[in-house]
Amino acid sequence: MKTGPRTRVLLVDDHAVVRAGYRLLLQHEPDVEVVAEAESAESACRQYADLAPDVVVMDLTLPGMSGLEAIKRIRMRDPMARILVFSMHEEPMFVEQALAAGASGYVPKSSAPAALVEAVRQVAAGGRYLDRALEQRLAFDRVRGSDSPLMRLSTREFEIFCLLAEGESSAEIARRLSLSPKTVANYSTQLKSKLDVSSVAEFARLAIRHRIIRA
Repeated sequence: MKTGPRTRVLLVDDHAVVRAGYRLLLQHEPDVEVVAEAESAESACRQYADLAPDVVVMDLTLPGMSGLEAIKRIRMRDPMARILVFSMHEEPMFVEQALAAGASGYVPKSSAPAALVEAVRQVAAGGRYLDRALEQRLAFDRVRGSDSPLMRLSTREFEIFCLLAEGESSAEIARRLSLSPKTVANYSTQLKSKLDVSSVAEFARLAIRHRIIRA
């Protein structure tokens, strides 16, 4: 445990009750201080710029801009930013995408409370933290070679794929991600080619099959 200044943490989750639970857990630690909370990715980016916290604890599923996009934007502003994903998603492809976007660690929300505290400390110290079970699954997938076509998508493609699979329109995706509708339409066309699908309904079926979204 560090004995110097406390690790300053920004909590990002769209559920106030969940944030309150994180805050209570982390504030109980003498070496950790929660300096702010954000209910959206947009707010997280603004508060990071204003407060420069040591660690951002980031959910991936947020209203508006996604957590993946927030990770990328914060890292573009500050390449040394330390971002820890704390998410309900436990599929390896979410972990791969979060790390590719610039996250320093990944903890499933199903983990024991102590895991989040340990992860915050490790990431704050400049290390990388992965839940042990997730790390084993990632290693297994890499050794055997994943047969999921989703693993071949870039972070932006994966993000747009998820939104299309959830039934979001191109116009809404463009608004959420600050892209032009034409750019989103181009991504949609590329995704259909890469994934060998012909409709949004097939995006949804593919996402359900790979447990990206629930039926």
